[in-house]
Amino acid sequence: MTPDDHLTAPLRPTLRRAIRFGAFFAAAAGLAACQGLNNAVPSSEGGLPSASPANIESLTDVVKRNPNDPQAHNMRGSVLGEAGRHKEALADFDRAIKLDPNYAQAYGNRGLVHRRSGQMDRAIADYNRAIQLDPNYAAAYLGRGITYRLSGRAMEAFEDFNRAIQLQSRNAQAFYNRGLLYQAQNQHQYAVSDFTTALGLAPNDTDTLIARGLSSIAINDFKAAAADLDKAVSADPQNLQAWLSRGLAYERLGSKERAAGSYARALNIDRNNQVAREGFAHVGGSQGQTYQTF
Repeated sequence: MTPDDHLTAPLRPTLRRAIRFGAFFAAAAGLAACQGLNNAVPSSEGGLPSASPANIESLTDVVKRNPNDPQAHNMRGSVLGEAGRHKEALADFDRAIKLDPNYAQAYGNRGLVHRRSGQMDRAIADYNRAIQLDPNYAAAYLGRGITYRLSGRAMEAFEDFNRAIQLQSRNAQAFYNRGLLYQAQNQHQYAVSDFTTALGLAPNDTDTLIARGLSSIAINDFKAAAADLDKAVSADPQNLQAWLSRGLAYERLGSKERAAGSYARALNIDRNNQVAREGFAHVGGSQGQTYQTF
C-alpha cells in the first residue's frame, strides 16, 4: 500500500526523528482507506454474509442452482472479494455483467476488487460505468473517490466524497475519507470536523480515532489527541499505529511515563520499529522497566 496522505509532525525534537515520524504519520493517516471500502456490496443490498468457507460454499450452491442469475454471481463475487480471492471474484462479476450489462452494482463491486488489486485505471473505469448507469449510487462515488485519493487526484476525490455525502448523509466512510484529504492539505480543523462526524456515525472505528488524534496533535490539542488514542488502543490493543500516536501525544503532554509505556507497547508489537525505538529513548525509556500505560 502506498497512500498519498501526508501529515507533518508539529514539534520536531531532531530532524532525523521528525523524518521517521513523518513517514509513520503518512502510513497511519491512510491506513483504513488503503484497506478499502466497508461497503463491498452497496447499501441497497444490505450486509454481506461473512467471507467464511461455509458461506462461500453456500453461495456456490446458489450459483449452481441459478447459473444465469446475475445477482447470485454478484453476491458470491462480493464475498470472494472480501475473502481476498480476487481472481474468482472478478470471474463472478464478469459473469454477472455478461448476463446483465446494465448491472450497476456488479460494476461497482468489480471496481472495488480492481482497486484492492492495484488496478486503479480499471477500478475508475468500472466506477464510471456504475455511476453512468445509476447517477445516485453513493457507494460508487465513495469507491471512486477513494481510488482517486490513492492515485493522488485530490480534487476529483473531494468532489466524489461530497457527492457521496449529499446522497447518503450518514456515510461515515465518506466523511472519514474527506477528512483524510483535509489532513493531507494540513487543514486539520476541517479534518477534525469530518472525523468527528464520522465517529458520530461509527463511534468505535479505530482508524478514525487515530486519524483525529493525529490531526489534534498537529493543531497542538494534545489532550484531545490523547483521549482519542486512549480509545483506539483500548479498542484494538494490537494496533501499532495507535500506540505510536499515543506515545507522541503523551510525550507532547509531558507525560513521559505514559509515553514510554505506549512506545514500549509498540515495541512489543514490532521490536524493530524505529519510530518506537527512538520515541522510547527520547522520553528516557529503559529496557526491562515497567511503565504505567494508563
